Amino acid sequence: MIVCSCNVFSDRDVHACLNPGPDCPRTPAQVYRCLGCGPKCGRCATTIRTLMDQALAQTQACGSTCAASCCLRQEDDMEERTAA
Repeated sequence: MIVCSCNVFSDRDVHACLNPGPDCPRTPAQVYRCLGCGPKCGRCATTIRTLMDQALAQTQACGSTCAASCCLRQEDDMEERTAA
């Protein structure tokens, strides 16, 4: 599926950027950089965020074995504290 008509990239291109590890993009802006482009009209940013969230949910990157220094775990902990 085409995600961005302006920069011409697909959901497969986005998923190719989402490799687990410290270099994995955490924001749509980082995905754009990974793909060598930048936002033009910006309509695809929400789709990129949705794809990122789905990929994270599927891989369950922050299981019980996740290191305390993991960026995603720190973000989840912060969200839980602010929601409480």
